Amino acid sequence: MRVLFAGTPEVALPVLRWLMDSPSHEVVGVLTRADARQGRGRTLHPSPVAALARQAGLEVRTPATLREEETQEWVRGLHADVAVVVAYGRLVPAALLEVPQHGWLNLHFSLLPAWRGAAPVQRAIIAGDTLTGASVFRLEEGLDTGPVYAHVTASIEDEDTAGDLLARLAEKGVALVDEVLEQLASGTAAPVAQREDGITLAPVLTPADGEIRWSETAAAIDRRIRGVTPAPGAHTTYEGARLRLGPVTQVPEVTDLPAGMLQVSKHEVLVGTGGCAVRLGQVAPAGKKWMAADAWARGAHPAAGAVLGSGGVGQLGVEGGAA
Repeated sequence: MRVLFAGTPEVALPVLRWLMDSPSHEVVGVLTRADARQGRGRTLHPSPVAALARQAGLEVRTPATLREEETQEWVRGLHADVAVVVAYGRLVPAALLEVPQHGWLNLHFSLLPAWRGAAPVQRAIIAGDTLTGASVFRLEEGLDTGPVYAHVTASIEDEDTAGDLLARLAEKGVALVDEVLEQLASGTAAPVAQREDGITLAPVLTPADGEIRWSETAAAIDRRIRGVTPAPGAHTTYEGARLRLGPVTQVPEVTDLPAGMLQVSKHEVLVGTGGCAVRLGQVAPAGKKWMAADAWARGAHPAAGAVLGSGGVGQLGVEGGAA
């Protein structure tokens, strides 16, 4: 099949690599997001999909919108049999939905109709789901509402971050896309309309979603941190400055530590929550690299009663700074 591929981040690469290597398919064009500024120097970097596609000599387009007439003419001129979409990040207008013979197939990382939207894996982890999966469905004008061709399930493990789970689902998605393309080629594809019950939404995450509220339970804090790792990342404050947080470990035996209060020993840093305490793993003070929490504490020297969050200033019960 002649395939138009649309995708942007690292998670889209397994399917693109498979399509490029497949003797049954030809990638005739690639749509991705424009180069973005990154790092302290704010230099332009291509998306992971753009970098791989250009290295392979594929034709790459990075339009700000697919509503541009020039872009639509380019898509029509490819004469693609099908378009395969993996985390592209742009809406496909109605004028293009029927342009490939078999339409636009989207590999979505949830068991639709659960978690329609931009952050299905992240929202599933934050919500405490134990089962998720991936679905291949046909794009239509509604948000992730099209009929589903195939799906695969996957467990959410206790220590999974969003990055871990996305990587696993991306690999599982290769076989799923392969299955659906074979069905389309043989004329045996039979998409099924999504259920009208069980619909949940997964809007894009913002930095505010990564702010930790220490009054929540340890389990909720653990899930939130894992759900926003690696992006947009979890954070709190210490002495008025942002402190980024990696995954934590719940400590069920410590239940008397007030929410946000630090308990520092030689080899660990505990923080109180609305339930049991949590043990900090990796942390990153503002402008600094990731380090073990105990190494951070040896440099920061938190006073007895120091707290995280709520402005992150001073000691518990002491307003306005350290005593």
